Amino acid sequence: MTADHYFSASPSTPAQGREVSFSAAGRDFTLAAASGVFSAARLDPGTAVLLRKAPLPAGSAGPLLDLGCGYGPIACVLGTVAPDAAVYAVDVNARARELTARNAAALGLAVTVAAPDEVPGDVRFAQIWSNPPIRVGKAELHVLLERWLPRLAEDGEAWLVIARHLGGDSVQAWLQGLGWVVERHASQKGFRVLRVTRKTD
Repeated sequence: MTADHYFSASPSTPAQGREVSFSAAGRDFTLAAASGVFSAARLDPGTAVLLRKAPLPAGSAGPLLDLGCGYGPIACVLGTVAPDAAVYAVDVNARARELTARNAAALGLAVTVAAPDEVPGDVRFAQIWSNPPIRVGKAELHVLLERWLPRLAEDGEAWLVIARHLGGDSVQAWLQGLGWVVERHASQKGFRVLRVTRKTD
């Protein structure tokens, strides 16, 4: 990895500020973004499919997790539809965390923005939402999901979006091999929206 990847902890490229506008949950959002952060020029198509196809947790008490939050589009939507929930936004990229905190504050949302190691170990999530960083490579993606999916509450669910041509089907099969229940909830524009839950006895 080089410092110019969006999944680097501290991007070396100058932060050229941008704005990204999109609609979700029946309202319009305009968020600050910057170079060195995932999909800074527009809402990533996979994220757009996830927010459109997965059922948003309106009224949830959480806790909810946006895993790999980037500049915070998922976290901001979750915080908007579930204002009483504890929403966590996690990213290894410090610039992404700064932007997410700024965007959440501008919307009046109480989102906890954190590096992965800063999330208290006893927090169990009602839902995990993620457009995971496929381009980190299969091994690192597996480490990421094996770290965070076990932090689902017993009745929790994770919503993942993965491009089919980048391994959406193989990730589904791999998770099922680990004992997770994985449902292909939707497919659109080449993306798979997966619902992941624990097996029940």
